[in-house]
Amino acid sequence: MPPFRRGFYYLGLLTDVSSTKISYDNIHVNDLNSLIVFQSPGLISSFYRNRSHGYLIYFKDQCFSYYKPSIDKEFPFFNSQQTDFYRISDTQYKEMVPQFEEVFSAYEQSKDHKVASLKLLALLHQLTAFSLFSTLQQERLATPQQVLLKKYLSLVNTHYLEKRRVEDYAAMLFVTPNHLSQSIKSVAGRNALSYINERISAEAKSLISYTDLSIAEIAYKLDFSDPANFGKFFKKNAVITPLEFRGRR
Repeated sequence: MPPFRRGFYYLGLLTDVSSTKISYDNIHVNDLNSLIVFQSPGLISSFYRNRSHGYLIYFKDQCFSYYKPSIDKEFPFFNSQQTDFYRISDTQYKEMVPQFEEVFSAYEQSKDHKVASLKLLALLHQLTAFSLFSTLQQERLATPQQVLLKKYLSLVNTHYLEKRRVEDYAAMLFVTPNHLSQSIKSVAGRNALSYINERISAEAKSLISYTDLSIAEIAYKLDFSDPANFGKFFKKNAVITPLEFRGRR
């Protein structure tokens, strides 16, 4: 799938995904077996899936109009800034299957889907405990530099249009620009600014490839001062001009 922005909540329980490639928030993952993935509306992602098995659930806020305060505030894995996914063992996958089956069975047997909605809500509550435990495990294993990189990428994905300096993100993370740059370099082997430019470039490529906006319109949409500056930026990062890139689609 080309990069696209979801308009709904996404919950997936998948296995046999060794040939699946997922890209989100400037992160690329392809070394997988089984996983559970959560994504909020508005986030951009893309994937290549050859063969896999499991369950996909899509829903909107209206599904839980009766629920307060809100889905994204109550369930930590539905993060408006980033995609959350967790590697799971085959045993964990098998343990979760009956809970997903209950949701699908209720959906197929109910005309108004109220029971399915309640079953899904119960499933989300069960997954909350699992995700919190998994997050704690991951943070225990991660180095401070890795944790900082993850937070940095999350912020870049959210603020790349209005914040394009490493200094801006360092201030948001309460560290010095030098510390942020050195930490990211030590973990990723590349500089911090490259992630900002990569995120802007990815959005530009998506708009050029999948919309009919003119190059000038895209330049202003991405907050460039004029199309000429956008063209210089794009060619520096993509090697070819925006018009040449559009001609390849």
